Amino acid sequence: MIAEIVTIGTELLLGEIVDTNAAYIARQLATIGIDHYYTTTVGDNEQRIAAVLQSALARSDVVITTGGLGPTVDDVTREAVARVCGRELVFHPELLAQIEAFFRKRGTTMSPNNRRQAYLPAGALAIENPVGTAPAFIVELDQKAIICLPGVPHEMTYLLQERVLPYLSQRMGEGAVILCRWLHTVGIGESAIDQAISGLMHSSNPTVGTRAHPGQTDVCITAKAKTHAEALQLLEHMEQQVRERLGAVVYGVDEETLGGVVVTALCQRRLTLALGETNTGGLVARRLLETEEGKQVLVGVRIALDGLRLAEDLGIQEPKANGEMACKLAGLLRERYAADLGLAILETDDETPLLCIALAAPDGVHLHRWPSRGCSDVAIVWTFHFALDVLRRWLMEKPA
Repeated sequence: MIAEIVTIGTELLLGEIVDTNAAYIARQLATIGIDHYYTTTVGDNEQRIAAVLQSALARSDVVITTGGLGPTVDDVTREAVARVCGRELVFHPELLAQIEAFFRKRGTTMSPNNRRQAYLPAGALAIENPVGTAPAFIVELDQKAIICLPGVPHEMTYLLQERVLPYLSQRMGEGAVILCRWLHTVGIGESAIDQAISGLMHSSNPTVGTRAHPGQTDVCITAKAKTHAEALQLLEHMEQQVRERLGAVVYGVDEETLGGVVVTALCQRRLTLALGETNTGGLVARRLLETEEGKQVLVGVRIALDGLRLAEDLGIQEPKANGEMACKLAGLLRERYAADLGLAILETDDETPLLCIALAAPDGVHLHRWPSRGCSDVAIVWTFHFALDVLRRWLMEKPA
């Protein structure tokens, strides 16, 4: 079964409201094994909504809409569905009674325009909405269906879980399960990832895809099977193949973050860290301090605009910001805060600047250099990933 999502509302098109409904519905469809190939957003215009629905029905088995079921004149989803289905709108007195009861329960009086919400396309299956005023409904057309849900997120979520997913599972008969897993890589570009796993990306089940971010590329593995156990087995087998090809660049899975992975590794090894960073606005420290554990392992932080100012802040005078200075600062940070590790991040003041990251550890000082990416927001995120990856890779070699 193929489903399509249509989110309705001019405010979504204008960017005034972020569309969280489509993402939520897509995730829930995957849990019951329904494929989802298209999502469309359309404004509050009956003719355009009808055109979108017609296109959706031509390529999908089920169309799920959110929005446009309110009481105002621009809530025209009911009218658009009726037009597409060639049916009239029919008044449902029982729905009006439910809407009136909703208002009475809250000690208010229903406005006359709420009466519009009790009209549904002829033959529609009404879905009572106990958490709002907009009844949902389902219109079945031969082997296809249009399911209309309110746009208010908590109402949509409730009705999807309580009524729509069970309906779809029953309609689908023998169901399936779709599982997704995200592998996070660090310090490597999307093209390099693509080259390493290109053979796996031709797999039809599980499917493998990538998504690029500054400093990080994610690999998404999606498996579909009749049971959760079978889907999980497919997922884990493919994950093993991806990891074999990518190796140490994979730092985490799903909700894991680079900062969280590093903090966990430091805690497991009972190591503390002193940090000195420049040209980052303190991003590295902020990410490490997002958890209580981070506050335990990060024992000292110095943030400066550039390497020379960081050196001055630590009480030394240096003529030039370079790799040698980064090593000296890392050692000084480790000593100053009595930390197990010292990490210094700076950019050289050479004609062609370099990003220098030095890690002072019990086994010596380790210096890493990259071409500078500048001080833009994107460049700062790359610096954050480079810096923590230096620390992560050193920790990987040390037993917990």
